[in-house]
This record gives sequence, C-alpha cells and structure tokens, in this order.
Amino acid sequence: MPDFWKSAGFHLVRVNEQGWIEVTPDYLRAYLTRPEVHPVEESCENEHKLFDALMADPYRAVGEDEIAAIADADARDNYRLVLRFRDLLVGAGSVEAAYLGLIRSGRIALPPVFLDQMVHLILRNVLDDCTDPMRLRSAELFFRDQNVSVPDGRIMLADDEIVGMHAGAGGLGQLLALTGTPAKSVELDVLGEDNKDIYWERSDRFDTVIDFRFTQPALDAFARVVEAWVRHFKGVAARVQPVQSIEDEHWTWHVGLDTEATQILNALYEGREVSLDDMDRILALFRMEFRDAGVTIESMRRKPIYLGMAMTQGNKLRMKPQNILVNLPLKPDDRGPGRGQAS
Repeated sequence: MPDFWKSAGFHLVRVNEQGWIEVTPDYLRAYLTRPEVHPVEESCENEHKLFDALMADPYRAVGEDEIAAIADADARDNYRLVLRFRDLLVGAGSVEAAYLGLIRSGRIALPPVFLDQMVHLILRNVLDDCTDPMRLRSAELFFRDQNVSVPDGRIMLADDEIVGMHAGAGGLGQLLALTGTPAKSVELDVLGEDNKDIYWERSDRFDTVIDFRFTQPALDAFARVVEAWVRHFKGVAARVQPVQSIEDEHWTWHVGLDTEATQILNALYEGREVSLDDMDRILALFRMEFRDAGVTIESMRRKPIYLGMAMTQGNKLRMKPQNILVNLPLKPDDRGPGRGQAS
C-alpha cells in the first residue's frame, strides 16, 4: 500500500499496545533539526553547544541558564517552546495522552501549529491502513486550514497555505480552472473518483481540491474520518452521516466543528435570529449516533448528536477537532475528557 504523509513523522515513532503513539529519540531529534531551532552559521557558541548536547541525548534536562546564554532572542524563545513540547510528549507517555491533556486543561500554552502537528501525526496512525485517497484528503481538514470557494453552487476546499503561496489575495477561485477564472501560476487538481490515485504521490504537497457538497464523496469520506477519530480516542463506535438540514423537534445536542459553526448552531438551537449571510456560511451538517446507546449519558440515550461546519466571513475553514472529543455526551472514561465547553 502506498505511503502517505511522510511529513507527519510516523516513521520516527512507535505504536504501543493501546494503539497510541510513543515518541522516540529520533522523533525528538527531528524537531531539533527544524529551521526554527537548528543553528545557523551565525549562531553563537552556546547555541551550537546546546544543540549538539540535545542531539546526543534528546531527553536531556536543560536549565534556563543554558537557554539564557544563547545570544539570539528568537532562538531562546524557540528552544523554550520546543523543550516545553518535548516535556509534554514525554511526560504524558503518548502523543494522544498529551493532546487530551492539553484540550482538557482549557489553556493551551503552545502555538496552534504544535496542536496541528499532533493531530497530523495521530491521524497518520489512525488511518494507517486507509486505502481511500478521498478519505485522506478529507482528513486534512483536521489539521490544515482550508480556503473555500463556492462557484456554481459547489463547495470547493483547497489548502489555505498552498492557495496563499500561489494566488495571494486572489484566493482559491483564481486557481481553479473550473471556475472560468485563469489561474495566476498553477492549477490545483480537483480530486474525484476518476483521478483520486494522484493523491498518493502528492499527499505531502497538500495541493488537491475537494468538492464538499452534499452527496459528494468527500463529505462521506470526512464522516468516516470523524468516526475513526472518536473510536481511536474514546473506544466507541459511532455512525456519522451527512444531512442537508436539522429537522428535529427533539434536537437536544450539537457540536460545532469550528468556532463559526458553534456560534451559528448555538443561535439556532436557542431560537435566536440568524442572518441569511450566516446561514450561507454553513458548509456541512452531520448526524451522529452511537451503535451502543449505553455509552452516552442517560439524557442522550438513543438521541442523535448533530455536527456542523462553517466558514468564516473571509471564506476560511478552521476546524477544531478537539471539539468532537470535548463535547460529545459520552459517559466519562479514563482515556479522555467528558463534556466541556465548545470553542
């Protein structure tokens, strides 16, 4: 089976008996060799000395005096962040446990990029035996912001960073030949059933586009990723299905998969007026049910949970996969958080 997402670093870690990821010295060394940390020719002697010591022993304790001795202020800050991240991963025992600890705490003292990298690695583990490129591309929504374009009623999602690199302010519409707008410098391929195998050799380029409309394969593929995400962390089987609307007189529970969807769904649930513009920003809705009704809290037995996804007013999609884990109405367990406040 073709490999994918080599940039996640999955080849540098080990998977324990629980199926969760344990970091290794080589994985920690990979962080030390990132451009933000790796010394350059102009780096001071103390920075080179600390780098060499950590490459020899990535678990080595580092005193604040060693960091303070580095001449460059940015380098000092970067070492503090990487070492804080290292201590979190090693102390938690697994990447999954570290991730759950962060989102349970309610105060994440790390830049968002570190969370995205954790999710990237976790999903590489979760989807290790996946043979469907559409599912892998849909999983990118969990850890990479998307640029949204809605030509002719379609909902086209492309990686926001890649769009920015190629089109600047022109956005996704400028890159998609299908919109009728000439591309500035490159055309991104729309992934479909007839060409999805191109994903294997381009998985680390993040340069394919998906149509996220209702009934399209990408939407169903995304639902399967949500199921796998919940099963991996919570050990329960769920069925997630795309829906066009929420028509449920007994609507009891919902989870916004991003900040925008949380706000819109909360307003609808509470009966507050929602503008047409805000309604148009809803990209997808899902209905989730658990195969074993006994895993939920008593008040949610055999009731569906609705999931929503929405773009910002600037046509961006910034998913927060932690919302799924924090806000499901599951009985508390020792692997992760129970119900919390959606963000």
